[in-house]
Amino acid sequence: MLGEDHSLTKEFPEYLNTIATLNSESTEFATKAKQYDAIDKEVRVLELQDAPIDDQSMHQMKVERAELKDWLHQELMSAHAS
Repeated sequence: MLGEDHSLTKEFPEYLNTIATLNSESTEFATKAKQYDAIDKEVRVLELQDAPIDDQSMHQMKVERAELKDWLHQELMSAHAS
């Protein structure tokens, strides 16, 4: 679906407290979370503007978002389990 919000808190609402904790306690997590949300916002804006970039660039942005999401999810699961 075009323009769909995939922000970290929207994707993982069950980890809201863990996200807040990691954002304040882990510089690496906070940095990657900001990168993830920035890429997600940019993808949404571009999709709503009929993607005025080439397909390869859009695909690369989505791959980067997915890789960050996987890393963030692993961190959330590890922190939540402890």
